[in-house]
Amino acid sequence: MQGDGLEQEALALGALHARLSALVERWTAGVEDCQTPRENLLLFRREAPTGPCSCLVEPSIVLVVQGAKQLLIGDHAYAYDQQRFLITALDLPGTSQVLEASPEHPCLGLVLRLDLRIVAELIAQTGAAPTRDRAAEGSAALGTVTASLLEPFHRLVTLLDEPEALNVLAPLIEREIHYRLLTSDMAARLWQIASAGSQSQRIARAIEWLKAHYAQPLRVEELAAQAQMSQSTLHHHFRQLTAMSPLQYQKWLRLSEARRLMLNERLDAASAAFQVGYESPSQFSREYSRLFGSPPRRDIEGLRGRPTGAESAPVGAPSRPPRSGLR
Repeated sequence: MQGDGLEQEALALGALHARLSALVERWTAGVEDCQTPRENLLLFRREAPTGPCSCLVEPSIVLVVQGAKQLLIGDHAYAYDQQRFLITALDLPGTSQVLEASPEHPCLGLVLRLDLRIVAELIAQTGAAPTRDRAAEGSAALGTVTASLLEPFHRLVTLLDEPEALNVLAPLIEREIHYRLLTSDMAARLWQIASAGSQSQRIARAIEWLKAHYAQPLRVEELAAQAQMSQSTLHHHFRQLTAMSPLQYQKWLRLSEARRLMLNERLDAASAAFQVGYESPSQFSREYSRLFGSPPRRDIEGLRGRPTGAESAPVGAPSRPPRSGLR
């Protein structure tokens, strides 16, 4: 009898994957990224495997309904596909890579940005006790895809065909998705990131401060005060959760914003460097080359000439610079 139940679960999951992948394929026909009318929901499509690409990871759940992707944060690799979803807790620099994709069977999926306020409300409403799990210590984790989680995602994407009902019903479905996550094997992770006073919450405050002041000289004592931590505790937990120091994180913010300024606003390298807080163009060029693999001018020329299909987005979502929506 137990075998029959598992078989039925597998059949239901397969049917949901098939229906959801058909919807995502239709909405992404001819494009790599489809920003939906729901600002926190994005659909993506890749038709070829890609090399590693520097990206921004926002607090999100990422579902792959066809194909496979991988996220690298520091020394940790998170490979996800139809059986596993990715959940991320903080705004993090990472490396995204498409592992399985072809024109006939593209890598298809969606990104839903998490609302930690909803998570906190549901925790208070349900009164469930927190669980202890070492998986909750990282900034990203992999969860098991189930039919109960996939079904509301299917309803949410289906709702895109009903624009008059979308703004009324989508918030209810999104709240259900957050609840399903709290009843999944990612419950411990969500407890940690949503709990006021947790280390994740304090590091999140430090990250918000860095994003708002990335062009200014970094004073670690001021950052520690914002996070309500000692300097040593801040360094320890910041590196544990982001795989870098606060100074390295600020450098990444500066260089990513300079790249956006050169690419989208056509600033020259020296102007972009000064605007994001560098005093030395030569230091900027050296650090830019170490991060992106090429000097600024060559990198920007390569980006402008990049062929369709190159991986260019954070875990499936369009990257956003520090001053235009980096969350």
